[in-house]
Amino acid sequence: MTEKSNSGFSESGLRRVRDVLARHVESGKIPGLVALIGRGEETHVEALGTMRHDGGEPMRRDTIFRMASTSKPVAVSAAMILLDECRLRLDDPVDPWLPELADRQVLKRIDGPLDDTVPARRPITVRDVLTSTFGLGMDMTSLGTPIMNTVFEQGLTPNLPEPMPEPDEWMRRLGALPLMHQPGERWQYHISNDLLGVLVARVTGQTYETFLRERIFDPLGMKDTGFHVPADKIDRLPPLYAPDPQTGEFHVWDEAKGGRHSEPPAFHGGGGGLTSTVDDYHAYFRMLLNHGMHGTERILSRPAVQLMTTNRLTPEQQAVRHAMAVNNVHISFGQGQHGGWGFGMAVRTYRGDYAPTGQFGWDGGSGTSTYADPENQLTGILLTQVGTSVPDPARLFHDFWTTVYQAIDD
Repeated sequence: MTEKSNSGFSESGLRRVRDVLARHVESGKIPGLVALIGRGEETHVEALGTMRHDGGEPMRRDTIFRMASTSKPVAVSAAMILLDECRLRLDDPVDPWLPELADRQVLKRIDGPLDDTVPARRPITVRDVLTSTFGLGMDMTSLGTPIMNTVFEQGLTPNLPEPMPEPDEWMRRLGALPLMHQPGERWQYHISNDLLGVLVARVTGQTYETFLRERIFDPLGMKDTGFHVPADKIDRLPPLYAPDPQTGEFHVWDEAKGGRHSEPPAFHGGGGGLTSTVDDYHAYFRMLLNHGMHGTERILSRPAVQLMTTNRLTPEQQAVRHAMAVNNVHISFGQGQHGGWGFGMAVRTYRGDYAPTGQFGWDGGSGTSTYADPENQLTGILLTQVGTSVPDPARLFHDFWTTVYQAIDD
């Protein structure tokens, strides 16, 4: 007979979660972490290790982390509100708000010169942007092609030495490029998530952050979530490390004070710009598990949540999504074999590990992993300060989710 806790987790299972997390910290590869698992009203939090790799302040429950790509599942909610309010429609062209993307040209070959193009067969729609199929993206299988080189050179993606320009200039640069694929044809990672932020800002006449704060962050009590960390909270932000892939030596990728998140950015990146805490993210994912409700307040409609959190890809598009997971193991270290994609997040369409189909969420290159599981009414949030330049954070993610699922005891 297993000992029961009153939350649907076994006591022995929760001990194993803690022991396995502690083992990663004690290895010296992960300086510190904060992990939260929740089911129903019960929440368990582990804060282990230190803020810096050489010691310093201990990790705390309210430590603030760079969410990187785990920004995507939260940032997409702004667009869902606009769909709920009929300020956007899924199959309307985006041209009225994003005129830079009207009358597109499309590359004849993905590795061809930028001027060897054909006209787009149709305009880009809101749906194309929401499903990451509008025609441009971070294509890890096409690195070194003229189009991918230009995307990097133009500062259209985050995490390069140069910060992204303000939204109008970013749009101008984006609009100067041909598309890699016809609109709606192929799933491609990331750029659409940043584009959504520009779309939301232009539809609402507010900055993307202001709209998110008024409609999502404030109603959910996400008081520590935003696109930068104010001076009075910066002590709660650890440095972000990008360890050397060869030696494992800890290199600081982004310092807290004076770093990329210490000042409001020119570009509010829905694809990877948020900073947050385990409790803020738990509030958001619980709202999704509650079909858009937070207590007695409705944040999103039930159909909006269902649309976001179920697979939107055709079998052909899923093949591309799957290839990104299984053929880029040297980059992703085996992360992301879920099958499907909804709006701004992965959705499990087959059982590839301990998590059931229907689980939704995403991982971040800064060492973050955030998922919710409707079948078990479970949320898990794991936040570290180690970037995925090395496999250690991905291994930690795997072990965290394995132990979380082992600990379920109904």
